[in-house]
Amino acid sequence: MIIITGASRGIGKYLFDSYLLLNNEVIGTYNFTHVSEFSNNMQKLDITDFIAVSEFVKKNKPILRNIILINCAGKNYNSFAHKVDIDKWKNVVETNLFGTFYMIHSLLPLMREQNYGRIINFSSVAAQVSTPGISAYASSKSALWGLTKSIAAENGSKGITINNINLGYSDIGMGLNEISPEFASNLKQRIPSNAFCSPADIFNTVDYLIRTSYINGTSIDLNGGLV
Repeated sequence: MIIITGASRGIGKYLFDSYLLLNNEVIGTYNFTHVSEFSNNMQKLDITDFIAVSEFVKKNKPILRNIILINCAGKNYNSFAHKVDIDKWKNVVETNLFGTFYMIHSLLPLMREQNYGRIINFSSVAAQVSTPGISAYASSKSALWGLTKSIAAENGSKGITINNINLGYSDIGMGLNEISPEFASNLKQRIPSNAFCSPADIFNTVDYLIRTSYINGTSIDLNGGLV
């Protein structure tokens, strides 16, 4: 069973649709996006609510076998650190870090019982490249690196792998919609191929991590060589 958080838009939706087309068993979660047009495979879930996450796992437990968790749900908030709205800053971290951990924590017991699990987190090039105004986002995404290494060490003997994708700028998802055309043009010049990441390359990287059991506790830079 593939579980994709943030599956109602952006990268999560693309992966959700792609795996459904390949006849995989998929559950997608959403929170705020209107999803009346989506299938029964979609379930509403606020991943920052630990009790709600626990109930989600309990409700779906009978069908959760060979679990693959793809954590796509995320938020951004742009502001210089000395001007931030503390509640908005905190909410980014609660979503990107706490919510990701709540999903992992709640599904790990089942993965350990079944001696199989794949966990894929989306980190970001934003945690590697100095960019003003994104302290909340960069903090939450870089925190996933340490989280991933610790969880990999704890669960590697149980057939469970966990890895991050440090995603650069893509044609879908957050990022390009929140920067000026001038900054986007400058970014392209810093990428050797002079192109942003295609959705297909994101899918191929995710699928590679699912199929490869010996990659564990690491972060793959999917940024086109951005310097």
